[in-house]
Amino acid sequence: MVYTLILVAHVVVAVALIGLVLMQQGKGADAGAAFGSGASATMFGSRGSASFLSRTTAILATAFFLTSLTLAYFATQRSAPQSVIERVQIQKPVEAPKSLGGPTDVPQLPQKP
Repeated sequence: MVYTLILVAHVVVAVALIGLVLMQQGKGADAGAAFGSGASATMFGSRGSASFLSRTTAILATAFFLTSLTLAYFATQRSAPQSVIERVQIQKPVEAPKSLGGPTDVPQLPQKP
């Protein structure tokens, strides 16, 4: 239950982080404003978006890192069998049929005189 909740949160944070990074302006985007195209007039203002978006990116990156570590911890704590022998239930050994396996069924090597 907790594993599923953290996994869902991890996916949501990853999608939000991808979207937020794609929304950000590159460093060279201000060069377009010099020619009057209005590229610097964004929804958050010409300078206000940098601190808001970078702070939100840092928070989402930290959340992604923490959920990754938590999922890795839960993956190592699963109680799964460690070996093939632990996977097979130990049952009572099956006895061989009486008609097989006697000492007369084993071929004998000829003895040297």
